[in-house]
Amino acid sequence: SSFLPPHQCHLIDYLKLSHHLIALNFLISTFDKVDFSSHKDIKITDTVFDGVEVRVYQPLAKQDGGLKRSIVYIHGGGWALARAKMGAYNHLCRIMAESLNAVVVSVEYRLVPEVCFPEQWYDALRATKHFLQPDVLAEYSVDPSRIAISGDSAGGNLAAAVCQQLSKDEHLTIRPKLQALIYPVLQAFDFSTPSYQQNMNIPILRRTVMIDYWTYYLNANSDLAASLLINNHTALDVGQAASFRERLNWTALLPSSFKKSYKPLIQTTGKAEIVQEVPALLDVRAAPLLAEDEALQLQPKTYILVCENDVLRDDGTMYAKRLERAGVEVTLDYFEDCFHGCMIFTSWPADFSAGVQTRDSYIKWLDENL
Repeated sequence: SSFLPPHQCHLIDYLKLSHHLIALNFLISTFDKVDFSSHKDIKITDTVFDGVEVRVYQPLAKQDGGLKRSIVYIHGGGWALARAKMGAYNHLCRIMAESLNAVVVSVEYRLVPEVCFPEQWYDALRATKHFLQPDVLAEYSVDPSRIAISGDSAGGNLAAAVCQQLSKDEHLTIRPKLQALIYPVLQAFDFSTPSYQQNMNIPILRRTVMIDYWTYYLNANSDLAASLLINNHTALDVGQAASFRERLNWTALLPSSFKKSYKPLIQTTGKAEIVQEVPALLDVRAAPLLAEDEALQLQPKTYILVCENDVLRDDGTMYAKRLERAGVEVTLDYFEDCFHGCMIFTSWPADFSAGVQTRDSYIKWLDENL
């Protein structure tokens, strides 16, 4: 493949990837057969918001005739796996709608390998902006002052990036009151944060797997993974990276209990051509943690859930600290015994106490703040 032009290298990566992902998605959906029909208390409707498929959960009980609060939810899966309609997310959104007496909009954004960045971001943005229109909110009996945007993992990435965009859109009259991010992935700048070092081989999300997801999402040649692993793309001699370095300097942003004795991995000389080839590595729509302070000051009240046994623990923790420094009210919900992805494991045959514990804490925060 080294003799092929770049676009053909990508095609070969895609073919390898698509087989891998199609097989994985098949396994997930087979494992996950759940009744998708409406339940007695919740009406479930599949519809389209500005060209993007969504699933809407509307509580039927408590017919008080009043306006309801609402959550736009964006599912995880490395921008490549899972569906809004799959059983685990269907179950989560139904429980949210029931527990909060809220309208939940779950976004069915397109996935890798069908599309790459920034299409997933555009899908999430388009669906959310459509929903935020006054006439659409009225149709669903939603209180325009009580809307949250939320997501887990790659969905947390999209939720944070969409929220940043909405907060600076001067044409919008209605914006989210809250954002709630569940073990979000927020940067591809430093793959040697303490949590990346400590948890590099923890199942579900190994460090190399997270880097693979990034290369697929950003349509980068998979040959770059080895360089990304050792932070060659953000070395001191890579001029484009300089202005971003302080924005995720974990030595200044993490508590000492997370830093332990880990050392930063900052290369003196690296490969500037990586960022030239894949400028999205430094694009805030892909990496919301890289946003400047002025953008962070505009963010709504925020909830971030992080787990100790997760390479992404420090992404969420650094974002919480930067938002807090920018004057945003932030709740960082830290779970010492939990792992990446645990919140979707709440129903048989994969019901873990970690899943129920994190889900209940998340829903409680929404209930108290939305």
